[in-house]
Amino acid sequence: MNKKLITLSGTATSTSEAYRALRTNIMFSDGDARQRVLLIASSSPEQDGEGKSKVAANLAVTLAQSGRDTLLVDCDLRHPMQHEIWGISNEHGISNVLMAGDELSANDVGVDHLSVVAAGPRPDNPADLLGSTAMENLVAGFRQKAEFVLLDSAPVLPVTDAALLSIYTDGVLLVLSAGVSRRAHAERACEMLDQVGARIVGAVLNNAPVDSSMKSYL
Repeated sequence: MNKKLITLSGTATSTSEAYRALRTNIMFSDGDARQRVLLIASSSPEQDGEGKSKVAANLAVTLAQSGRDTLLVDCDLRHPMQHEIWGISNEHGISNVLMAGDELSANDVGVDHLSVVAAGPRPDNPADLLGSTAMENLVAGFRQKAEFVLLDSAPVLPVTDAALLSIYTDGVLLVLSAGVSRRAHAERACEMLDQVGARIVGAVLNNAPVDSSMKSYL
């Protein structure tokens, strides 16, 4: 399994425990864990690669491990990563559904209660597709397929994709990277999301140093 999937290692680590804590916060933040559609996005491209997509994948695993049917959808049509993380094909995905009306195909990735939808081939007009009625209808359909739906999105600042997608979701989880993310970028990303009425439910600080005093409890 890809080394980025720390939650599947079977070993108790500070990182895997942090993902479980994140799962708990998301599930019970407003007292309603029955259904949730969350957008996972970074503020800028600087912390991508092992940033938002890795967080989305590991969070999806921990939700599935709790017995909740979870759907992870790669909506980053510009630089998708989920197919690489999970070792699945990217020949068919969200872009095929939006461009050609193909039937949605979710991948079984060997984790109980978890399915992953790839992004598909890169289209010429990602923002137009993600802001379309077809995408809105897709998200509405996702709500019927799983208890939790995670949408891995392009970064907020360089393109409008995340802002457009956030309109269809119940909340946005902003991923920041310790020592990389800039405060001004994070603030601007929050402003842009606020302008479209998105609900920011929290932030994840990735790659932060671990307090060694906590390791003895693992």
